[in-house]
Amino acid sequence: MPDAPAPDTLDALLGQLRDARAAAARNPFGDPVLSTALAISRQVDDGVLDMPALGALVQRLADTAAADRAARLARYVGLSDASAAPDPEILRHLAERLARPDPEDSPVPFAAYRAAIERIRFAVVFTAHPTFSMPPATGAAIAAAASGTPLPRGLRHRPTAPTLHEEFVQAADAIARGRDAIDALTGALLDAAQGIWGERWLSLLPRPVILSTWVGYDTDGRTDIGWWDTLRLRLTMKRLQLNRLAAQLAPLGACAAPIAARVDEARQAVAAQLDAVPDAPDAAATEAFAAALVGGREAALTTLAPLLDLFPAAIEAAPDAAAKRALVIARAGLASHGLSLAHTHFRLNATQLHNALRLRLGLAAAPEEMAQRRSLLAQINAALAEVTPQPVDFGALLAEQASAVKLMMTIAQLVKHIDGSQPVRFLIAETETGYTLLGALWLAKRLGIDGMIEISPLFETAEALERGERVLEEALRSPHYRDYVRRHGRLCLQFGYSDSGRYVGQLAASYLAERLKIRLAEQLRRHGLTDIELVLFDTHGESIGRGAHPESLRDRFAYLSPPQARAALAQSGVRLREESSVQGGDGYLLLGTPALALATITRVAEHAFNAAGAGLPDPIYNEPDWAADFFMTARRKVQELVEDPGYAALLGAFGPALLDRTGSRPAARQSDVGGPRRISHPSQLRAIPNNAILQQLGFMANTLHGLGAAALANPDLFNDLRKRSPRLHRALGMAVRAAACSDIDVLRATIDSLDPGPWLDRAGFTTRPGRREALMSTASALGRLDLSPVLRRMFHRLQADLLALRAAWPDLPSMSDRLVLLHALRLALIHRVWLLAVALPEFTPRHGATREALVQAILQLDVEPALKLLMEIFPARPDPATGLDFHEPAPSRADASYASEHVRLFDPLRQYFGLMRECSAAISHEVGAFG
Repeated sequence: MPDAPAPDTLDALLGQLRDARAAAARNPFGDPVLSTALAISRQVDDGVLDMPALGALVQRLADTAAADRAARLARYVGLSDASAAPDPEILRHLAERLARPDPEDSPVPFAAYRAAIERIRFAVVFTAHPTFSMPPATGAAIAAAASGTPLPRGLRHRPTAPTLHEEFVQAADAIARGRDAIDALTGALLDAAQGIWGERWLSLLPRPVILSTWVGYDTDGRTDIGWWDTLRLRLTMKRLQLNRLAAQLAPLGACAAPIAARVDEARQAVAAQLDAVPDAPDAAATEAFAAALVGGREAALTTLAPLLDLFPAAIEAAPDAAAKRALVIARAGLASHGLSLAHTHFRLNATQLHNALRLRLGLAAAPEEMAQRRSLLAQINAALAEVTPQPVDFGALLAEQASAVKLMMTIAQLVKHIDGSQPVRFLIAETETGYTLLGALWLAKRLGIDGMIEISPLFETAEALERGERVLEEALRSPHYRDYVRRHGRLCLQFGYSDSGRYVGQLAASYLAERLKIRLAEQLRRHGLTDIELVLFDTHGESIGRGAHPESLRDRFAYLSPPQARAALAQSGVRLREESSVQGGDGYLLLGTPALALATITRVAEHAFNAAGAGLPDPIYNEPDWAADFFMTARRKVQELVEDPGYAALLGAFGPALLDRTGSRPAARQSDVGGPRRISHPSQLRAIPNNAILQQLGFMANTLHGLGAAALANPDLFNDLRKRSPRLHRALGMAVRAAACSDIDVLRATIDSLDPGPWLDRAGFTTRPGRREALMSTASALGRLDLSPVLRRMFHRLQADLLALRAAWPDLPSMSDRLVLLHALRLALIHRVWLLAVALPEFTPRHGATREALVQAILQLDVEPALKLLMEIFPARPDPATGLDFHEPAPSRADASYASEHVRLFDPLRQYFGLMRECSAAISHEVGAFG
């Protein structure tokens, strides 16, 4: 690590920035961020800040941001609340209140207590979107710091893209800590029962909270996960569960010996199955794997009965209450999670399913064409009436080409040969018609697994959230789908904030999701399904990017599941199970240490057992017209922004290059000619990079934009409800955090940097030899990008709405000086990169790339591929004849090496770009999430 800069270096820069911001407050034509960036660049020119000093400055800022992130994490889960009881005590009190709501009164009936704790109320779902935004060691250090261990200095902050296996390992470690915390909850529930009902507690199977995962099973938008990868990881989850059970039984001695022996037999069989998993769809290797999997299935176990049947005798033989308690806890964990460390979620896209059905059933009509929808629904219902199951083997899996069918076949092999004790969730992204659900049911019936698969639509687009009720209506009109739901006793739905949040805004998306949840109660009543369980799974980012509340876990759960929606479902008699995702490296921090995991599960349990509709009435529901107008105005403004060509230009100018890869999902941003593709619409970006770019550019338009117009429509009522309505206050909490991470001057500085004008202005002022020409060359190259006109029009749109918002909400927070300095420092580094780009020497076109094309690529910060090509064009190798004697007079030789270009241009280019990405990592810490 570089030596730390003198303390006054950072202090001086912060002081200079504060002065510039204060001056800008009095001078409407000032640009404090750009002037600070220019000051930093001049210090580099003058030698005050050399490369090691810049590196040390960025390191210090990143370390400080990481330390603050750890402190926020502790507050988020409630670890730093000195006034609260320790989490084990909170769990004990919670369990005692369930058993005896009034300490002065009699306990509830034992049957009521059993029903309360043996029903799954909440699931934490581990997802693996590309949000692994820091090295695992750094994440572990931040989690440890949140748990009370000092954060070391000099951490590495830039991520390296993890492999699928590395994502899985991080998820599995966090899941294991979550399971330990759930065991603590189980113990508290058992202890409360033991104190009241004596030996009856031994029959309990508490499972109010469970864990699920789709890591390794999510194929939506990716082709790099083969069925062999999925089955390997699922077998690994089985082995981890068996290992966990063996570790729980080991200290208990003779009473648990029969269970331990059966578990050990299963562990050996699973190990042999894992050894046989192929690394590719090779026929011979797959045949050998099939032999191991099918032949060893009885020894490896596929149901829980052989283990659960052994527990009563073990409990009876246990020497003391502590051993009995340990056995009941182990049994509860096994019964609630099956033969896996966590429940299993698969996910694919609706389009994949439609393509498979087109091939299988010859249905030519497109599901999105409303004119043909009725005919298509009739045809799929007719197919459901006639479908007969067919067998599935690994030969069929090898031969299958349709991705949806392959995924369903993989599930069939899983439930037959690995674990048939728990149903598998089958999530379908971008579900916008009931035909999708009926088609999934037909495929499940065709493969004979409809009794083991929970089909769940994912409503994540604005259209899906608006039409979700009609989508379900189309499916529930089918007697086949109603029978399927009744047979399972459960209807599963998923709500997302990715596409909806970026296309209509985060706040409008939450409003649409809440309205849909409230309408579900009436729909289920209409179809006579109020006796089923309704599973609502909210998937989102870990902070303001994609819908998870930034203030606290308590606020997060109340924001995702507003009391009004819970109350509406409770009043209709529907049993509700809620599920919430923890996403990638950011989300796994919530369970990054035992203390964090226990705090997280404690917050989950508090929410899960909280009375539905607690805290009502909320005054915002007395103003339904204002609420509808407020959120719809915000939505309309975001939709207009998304269609603004300047918005796509902003996201694509160089935003993607600010980010390191943060997941195993393949990224293809590079064009064939060596330069970055110019996006023409935000839909060409995935949701996570879309949101991450906004964070990096310093203005979170997907959360803030449109609120100004919405608030100014009735500012008095807005401010009154903002203070009195918990629902609106939580929604606006998203905007509060977004505002604290946004600054219009930061965005203005970026847009000014892409405008040739300021570069020409600098050229007119500079007295540094050679700098005028470099500045003019940069202005000329930026002019060829032709981004400035559309960017400025879009900027004025954002600026006007922000002015309206601050007029209506004067105490809205603003970005800290430290975060502004990070943006200014990175902008200075970007400017240095550009000045080096226009200094590139001429060369003969290589691989279709010209000097001008490389300059354009570097202006869009596509530095790494440009450098790779420059290394080929300008090799640094020395003259091989140097220092050798060839025994006759030698001619003068020109230096064939380009070492000077490397020292003068290419090495600094690489170093500045690396520091630029280090700044991006520090900004992610400041925001508290990636995307």
